[in-house]
Amino acid sequence: MKVAINRLKDFIPFDEPTSKISELLTQSGLEVEGVDTFESIPGGLRGVVIGEVMTCEPHANADRLKVTTVDIGTEVVPIVCGAPNVDKGQKVVVATVGAELSPKGGEAFTIKKAKIRGEVSQGMICAEDELGLGKSHDGIMVLDTDLPNGTPASEYFELEATDVLEIGLTPNRADAASHIGVARDLKALLKRDLTLPSVEDFKVDNTSRPVSVEVEDAKDCPRYAGLTISNIKVGPSPEWLQNYLKALGLEPINNVVDITNFILHDLGQPLHAFDLDQVANDKILVKKLPKDTAFITLDEKERKLRGEELMICDENHGLCMAGIFGGKDSGVTDRTTSIFLESAYFSPDVIRKGSQIHGLKTDASFRFERGTDPNMPVFALKRAAILIKKIAGGEVSSDIVDLYPQPIEDFKINVKYAHIDRLIGKHIPQELVDEILESLEIKVTEKTEEGFMAIVKPYRVDVTREADIIEEVLRIYGFENVLLSDTYQAGFLAEHPAKDSNKLQYRTSELLSGMGFHEIMTNSLTKPIYAEKSGFLKNEENVEIYNKLSEDLGVMRQSLLFTGLEVLAHNINRRQKDLKFFEFGAAYFKEDDGYREEKHLAMFLTGDKSAESWLEPAKPVRFPDLYTVVERLLDKLNVKMPEVEIIHEAPFDYALKLSLGKKEIGKVGLLSSKITKLSDVKQEVLYAELRWDILVKKAAGLKKYNEISKFPEVRRDLSLVIDKEISFDSVRKIAEKSGGKLLKHIGVFDVYQGDKIESGKKAYALSFYLQDNAKTLTDKIIEQSMNRLMKSFEKEIGALIRK
Repeated sequence: MKVAINRLKDFIPFDEPTSKISELLTQSGLEVEGVDTFESIPGGLRGVVIGEVMTCEPHANADRLKVTTVDIGTEVVPIVCGAPNVDKGQKVVVATVGAELSPKGGEAFTIKKAKIRGEVSQGMICAEDELGLGKSHDGIMVLDTDLPNGTPASEYFELEATDVLEIGLTPNRADAASHIGVARDLKALLKRDLTLPSVEDFKVDNTSRPVSVEVEDAKDCPRYAGLTISNIKVGPSPEWLQNYLKALGLEPINNVVDITNFILHDLGQPLHAFDLDQVANDKILVKKLPKDTAFITLDEKERKLRGEELMICDENHGLCMAGIFGGKDSGVTDRTTSIFLESAYFSPDVIRKGSQIHGLKTDASFRFERGTDPNMPVFALKRAAILIKKIAGGEVSSDIVDLYPQPIEDFKINVKYAHIDRLIGKHIPQELVDEILESLEIKVTEKTEEGFMAIVKPYRVDVTREADIIEEVLRIYGFENVLLSDTYQAGFLAEHPAKDSNKLQYRTSELLSGMGFHEIMTNSLTKPIYAEKSGFLKNEENVEIYNKLSEDLGVMRQSLLFTGLEVLAHNINRRQKDLKFFEFGAAYFKEDDGYREEKHLAMFLTGDKSAESWLEPAKPVRFPDLYTVVERLLDKLNVKMPEVEIIHEAPFDYALKLSLGKKEIGKVGLLSSKITKLSDVKQEVLYAELRWDILVKKAAGLKKYNEISKFPEVRRDLSLVIDKEISFDSVRKIAEKSGGKLLKHIGVFDVYQGDKIESGKKAYALSFYLQDNAKTLTDKIIEQSMNRLMKSFEKEIGALIRK
């Protein structure tokens, strides 16, 4: 789960650095697994400043270019500019040498000192699209500002940036699955006041569009609230809301849906908006539909209901799978003008069951099936209505419907002070115990010398016993404050062996050596020129050596690439051209607040795959030869197969980028000749560089043997005609999802592109290997599996099955 530091500060003020907040949360049980930085403009326009054009003259050797001098605060620099509107006296935005720009719809690039048609240019006067601020490229941006020259552009444009915490939420802490939930813990840890957003501005504008609601089973839906909002205008969300969602890894959809997602991550209360014009007779029914009823969800998939799912319906059909997933026909679209906004508390049991039946895991179901706050629905409804009116217009056109026949009561727990001291192993003053609990919104009542009655609000579904109360005291008091006595022993504790990174590295080295690779060890010091000329390494991230022995060994390496290429060149120059090398080593980076070190694994493949003989000619290595090695390595480490993306960027001619979730773990591809020539290598080189430190974290231990199944494996073949742009990885993912546990392996044994099939298409001949480890597969089961695969291919990638 992700939370943004800037948003936490709206709930509870603090000036502590992110590292301190992370430490406090982790010690209290909300483990911060990582910290990322979100910037509304990638790179935050670092190195981009406000400048003033001092002179502007025509270029002597180019009609459409002008030679300018620009005051950037620290100096006046020459810049060649091709914009038609550049002129003397203008305030402009200048990207200085070394700045990295991320233009809209294009690849990031670094500003370098250049000579353009004989004139030196030390920077770039920027247009809107070049800064990533918009799409306009009609000319440079001309500013109306009195800010001094040299002012960072980020200050002028008020760019948003925030640290984002990745919290490994344990299943019991459903209350912390939101910004307000994390802020409640910070309130206790920092001893600060918590401020909720105000809903005082909420008002019902009229009652022109009331909606009647009936709940058939109050056990499955203890509370159901809602209201209507009419005359709205659905469109894109404002920038602040889009940035909020992007920081949390969400894609903005439209202003109404984005607000419901905002409330979910802000307050922990899932909401759902229905297109009111699609609700028959303006009537909502909360009930279960008969078994085998067909229901089409928002992802346009038809699902057969089992009769156990709680559904939100109108008088004609189902509108939404309650608390899990919306329906296709009632969702908010650009044509929606009126909505019914739902805010409810559903039984965790019914949501968990429905989610498991259909294999649907959503942000809403994640919270409902663990238990949300039954006292939050109406507050969240008002908050959302205020935001919708502000952003999408319209008016609240009904009273709030709030069906809550049997309010859920607070938990009442008897607690003894003596039990607190006994379980914690240390005497904690009663006043401090009371203070900690009150700061966590747990009321201390009926207090005596022996103990008290704790009143716990129902959103704390994990605090229902005396031991839970004691755990709350301990995690805020601090585990680190309970010291172990010299007489305590922990020899009885079960052993939990940690991952041994050295063992993983040794076994990986064995694997690569067994595949014909030789291990190399190269110098961590390298040439600064590599960063200057590579096109992908950054000069500003070079870690420079103060007492250099030579300029050639003046910086620490940012990549294992160039030191490895030097080893290749050494061997190739001595007529050893068929090479397979690997290296474990560190890469080093300079940052604003210090330095960063990463452990990498690099692999090089060049020359011929095998020497020529009378049996067959020599075959040069190809991309699959190296990618197969990477796949076997990941399999050995028990790392799940990563997401792959085809890229064409330095230092490669082409490559695959490998990612696990949001983390990039490496790249595999063919190096460009420009890169290899920097190290005097004149033959093609395949190269992979993997983040070894991330792989060690993701590794589930070394893969162990499995007993060979005594039941036979079955092979079935299919030929698919698909669009040329569709990768095999996409086909494989669909197959793994649809094939289930029976599908053990999928392979490609032929690929065809030619005049015998439609232009823009290609044909894959695929083999599917099916096996059940418990029984022999029947023809019926095999046929069902293959039919399921074929339907998935046809539906998800529009495949034509050649039969």
